[in-house]
Amino acid sequence: MSTIVPPANVASLFEPLKLGPYIARNRIFMSALTRSRSVPTNVPNDLNVEYYRQRAKSSGMIVTEGALIAQQGSEWPNAPGIWSKEQVEAWKKVTKAVHEEGGLIYIQLWHLGRASHPDAPEQIASGQPVYGPSAIAARGGKFRHIPGQPGYVTPTELDDPSIIIAQYKQAAINAMEAGFDGAELHGANGYLPHQFLDSTSNLRNDAWGGSVEKRARFTLEALQAIIDVWGKERVGIKLTPGGGYNDMGMPLEETKETFGYLVQELDKIGASYICLARYWDVGDPMIDGKRRGTPHDVIAVYGPLIKNSLVFSNTQFTPEEAAKYVSEGKSGAIFFGIPWISHPDLAKRIQYGKPLDNVPDMKTFYGHSTDIEELKKGYTDYPEAVY
Repeated sequence: MSTIVPPANVASLFEPLKLGPYIARNRIFMSALTRSRSVPTNVPNDLNVEYYRQRAKSSGMIVTEGALIAQQGSEWPNAPGIWSKEQVEAWKKVTKAVHEEGGLIYIQLWHLGRASHPDAPEQIASGQPVYGPSAIAARGGKFRHIPGQPGYVTPTELDDPSIIIAQYKQAAINAMEAGFDGAELHGANGYLPHQFLDSTSNLRNDAWGGSVEKRARFTLEALQAIIDVWGKERVGIKLTPGGGYNDMGMPLEETKETFGYLVQELDKIGASYICLARYWDVGDPMIDGKRRGTPHDVIAVYGPLIKNSLVFSNTQFTPEEAAKYVSEGKSGAIFFGIPWISHPDLAKRIQYGKPLDNVPDMKTFYGHSTDIEELKKGYTDYPEAVY
């Protein structure tokens, strides 16, 4: 690919990028994408190996779908975990396949917090309650794999959040054993770190809630626990300051104060990168007739506050807009999501000027079967372009 001259309007996306100890071959990264294909339970399988192998051939870097750090009752059954030896051995096949294609792969470490359900099979198997920073249920939700399609429940308030931080550290250790190149903390989309940050889901008045500094503590300590394993040059974090998903969202000025403080502290810790995902109305579902999120230009607001870490972005970029953000220095690289689902050769298509003409089938975004042949549909069967 290095001998091919990309179209001028996307050329900046094909400048190599120093990412910690690595050199990413381009700046077209693959975002975490939950696909619910780790059947029959929560262990990656050969189909997952093929999916990541296909996309490793041209991507600058891949972040895996969210990998659960503990057994939880997710809205998405058959999401992979990284808490057991069996999972570690299975992920080794994925990382080996990616490395054989010359790719880089980071694992996204995920704790759902209050966005779990006690009646989900995995939550029952765990023997644990649904935890959150405070005993406040998120509104909305629809657990389609549970009879009656129930919504969220009131969680059990975490008595000692440091117990979960220790789980992040163990998951980071497991991920290193599995052969990953680095780790990303999932601090976005209304999951546990985000729940601690948001004043509508965190009503604590102890050392883990109240002031901005105390609400940010969980995220900062979780990131530090991962860095203690990997070193700061191989650890990043994803944030969604616009909120909305999983019943998140504060008034605009409080949002700016909270995330402004957080990104500066993350930058002081020295995270390799901070991914600021843009607001997206699809990720801000209607709840009681209103949206919960706080739309604002997250790159313009928080990007200038970040002095040491790389700034990455995500959400609804065209290749041309992505290249403009990179060439103007607004973002070091751009994470693409849905385009990678339907174009396993996405970066190669962009480099060769090929059209992105595979129409993604939303019905197949999430697996709803345990039959491998059925699960291939919309997962590993999208065609590459003709070169």
